[in-house]
Amino acid sequence: MEHVRDLRLLPKAHLHLHFTGSMRPATLLELADKYGVHLPEALTGGEPPKLRATDERGWFRFQRLYDIARSCLREPEDIQRLVRETAEEDVRDGSGWLEIQVDPTSYAPRLGGLIAALEIILDAVETASKETGLGMRVLVAANRMKHPLDARTLARLAVRYADRGVIGFGLSNDERRGMARDFDRAFAIAREGGLLAAPHGGELTGPASVRDCLDDLRAARIGHGVRAAEDPRLLRRLAEKGVTCEVCPASNVALGVYEKPEDVPLRTLYEAGVPMALGADDPLLFGSRLAAQYEIARVHHGFTDQELAELARQSVRGSAAPEDVRAKLLAGVDDWLAG
Repeated sequence: MEHVRDLRLLPKAHLHLHFTGSMRPATLLELADKYGVHLPEALTGGEPPKLRATDERGWFRFQRLYDIARSCLREPEDIQRLVRETAEEDVRDGSGWLEIQVDPTSYAPRLGGLIAALEIILDAVETASKETGLGMRVLVAANRMKHPLDARTLARLAVRYADRGVIGFGLSNDERRGMARDFDRAFAIAREGGLLAAPHGGELTGPASVRDCLDDLRAARIGHGVRAAEDPRLLRRLAEKGVTCEVCPASNVALGVYEKPEDVPLRTLYEAGVPMALGADDPLLFGSRLAAQYEIARVHHGFTDQELAELARQSVRGSAAPEDVRAKLLAGVDDWLAG
């Protein structure tokens, strides 16, 4: 019988994790109590809420729960706690590099404005990285439900802080709203400033969404991207260009993109040569963190340890980690296999 290696010990990079969604459930309960915020049962029941975001009502409910959780982050110390605990959870799951995604405009009203909010977040990331040994950087994400001019403001801010830990620019929220091309200028600003372009696409809508991210935003990575599996030509394009898809299996099932874990097209993307970086998306709402995504690949898709090691390598190669960090993580993957 083959020795089953511990997936928490497999070195990997985590490229798709949202800020508030990375919170520990126990921390949310404590902060809600601290500020007198009434939490709906979906956030207090001890089980991930039942969500189905493939219709408008389902997505609205998901966003409402997310907004309620975010309202519990009010002071710099709350931000510091969230980032430190997130780093601790990632280290426990074998992550050696984390790129956490945040829209600072969502926190600005309570933290003294947009610039102050981003600086508090970046300071927290720097401190947590030193304390835990986890390489951490920030991907600033615009909200496609807001005006494209807001995205341009964020892109300029992200570029301004590229030397303080911002490595990329994203576009999140319901991809059924707002055309990718509406945000092309914001992404041009980010790319010209040396930032990685990593918009969401191919989650709630089909392959066309991924193509738009490539054509209109010149994406170097795609947040999710799983619906590309429905278009063989698009799969070939992603593989040939080496565009990494940040695939979040547990999230895809929780939001109703796919009915069961085995329906997520991990095999299709892998065998087409599309680089993948498995991610947890929003553990607070979906109930599982990074190592559990690799467990899904192992249990529901029959990935061998050699294939899981290759997934980990792909996550490292798709990251913005410096060369010395990449080399260390890739050597660690080899050691994990040898062990």
